[in-house]
Amino acid sequence: MRRVDYMIGVRDFATLKAEQFMEEVVSYYRVEDTGDRLAGVITEGGFGSVPILASDGKVVGIVSEFDLLKAITEGKELSKVTGGDIMTKGAISVTQDTPVMEIIQLLQSKHLIRVAVVDAEGKMVGIVARRDILLGYLRATKPIWTF
Repeated sequence: MRRVDYMIGVRDFATLKAEQFMEEVVSYYRVEDTGDRLAGVITEGGFGSVPILASDGKVVGIVSEFDLLKAITEGKELSKVTGGDIMTKGAISVTQDTPVMEIIQLLQSKHLIRVAVVDAEGKMVGIVARRDILLGYLRATKPIWTF
């Protein structure tokens, strides 16, 4: 469940931080996972990308639909490449204390759908997606907001 689902009551949206929006239960994958497995989870799960973690839990990259399509256009068989082979290295991340307006600017400037939330050691603790921020905005700015 997303933390934003528990947000109740009007508040100053601009003062909110990543920890108030993030999804804590995140699907992540390892550098050794194959491209076809990653393509499967991305398409079946409705994700545009998935984080790639090292064995110590640190985010080392991201595999997106773009990365998978690029591998295909380069003539690679997805079953024979790994996440480590095709990932975009050095994934962009934020901390739990990152202000929401900074996250929005980052998502817009880098054309991202979601960004990993990491702790002080660089280990992933959650994900914040554009949709989470939009829902948080509605919940924070409307006295009673329902679907």
